[in-house]
Amino acid sequence: MLKEIIKAIVYTSMDEKLGPSPLLWFPLDLSEDIRMGVSIKSITMLTTDQGIVPKSLAIMPFPSFGQKGLVKYIERADNSRRGGIALSSITLLFNEADDIIFYKYLDYLEPTFSESAKKIIELENRNVESVEIYAEINDLRKHLTEILNDLQRKEKSTVEGEAFPKEETEEKLSGFNYKIIVCGDPSVGKSSTILRYTDNAFIRTYIPTLGVSISEKKIKVQEEIVNLIFWDIAGQSKFEVMRRHFYQGAEAVIVLFDLTNRKSFESVSGWYKDIKRYIEVYHKTLIGFILGNKEDLVSERKISAEEAIRAAESLNIEYIETSAKTGKNLENIFYRIADSLVKLRKKKN
Repeated sequence: MLKEIIKAIVYTSMDEKLGPSPLLWFPLDLSEDIRMGVSIKSITMLTTDQGIVPKSLAIMPFPSFGQKGLVKYIERADNSRRGGIALSSITLLFNEADDIIFYKYLDYLEPTFSESAKKIIELENRNVESVEIYAEINDLRKHLTEILNDLQRKEKSTVEGEAFPKEETEEKLSGFNYKIIVCGDPSVGKSSTILRYTDNAFIRTYIPTLGVSISEKKIKVQEEIVNLIFWDIAGQSKFEVMRRHFYQGAEAVIVLFDLTNRKSFESVSGWYKDIKRYIEVYHKTLIGFILGNKEDLVSERKISAEEAIRAAESLNIEYIETSAKTGKNLENIFYRIADSLVKLRKKKN
């Protein structure tokens, strides 16, 4: 049976006269000492960094009641406030013993907090009743509970698997991890393609509530052992807002389409341009491929190689055909990506 990781959630606002004030909290019977302690520390921590509001999640200790807090800061325009800015925070409390889940999977939780913060800003700007904001906080709690339950299961299965560890190889990792985004419309074969390549030599985490699957595989390239980390992003529209957070930090991209499905082919340009826009904030050079999957289904094919090549050339990216069923070209594709990433890193150094 999974334990309840979330001990409390407190929504705090910075009142110009009263200072940090807890507005809403869960559970409803949370003690006043905890509410005030969380509110004061969460907000006043901003003063230790010249008032700069962190864009990402922050973890801070609350030793007086033996817990830690995961804090999402919210900054919104408000002309009625001094400086034209209103500050608030959402603080999730958890036991110190559970902090490995939060430190290890911070990136998984960020999109959910960011989306909730966006909704709260919209509600605050409309001056709605507090019950509507509480409903959003409660929805956040429920969603985070689902995600954390998934992560607990994953950690449990990992620990059980380590009871029979494999022998370590003599080759050691160079220390370089490369994040590769894998995307495309639903049912084009993203997961089966990645799993075909990684086979049994992978660590795989699937978080259904976020629509992301992460697989890892070590590969030797240019006398170095590097780690390729594949972020398989769900194609369903309901994940559209969240998946853009997962693009950040990626160094390469693979866009898949189904050679037997013209609609998936027509979506390739949109996928690539969307990702390119976000990744180029971090990297001027975008490495990757467009993959036409299900090459083995010759009689059902709807897109010719010539048409796909023209589409790829218009995006200035290479096109290769593959089959998750046969594994055609997969080893070559991922080696070339790894080789390009290592060369780019060495060039920068």
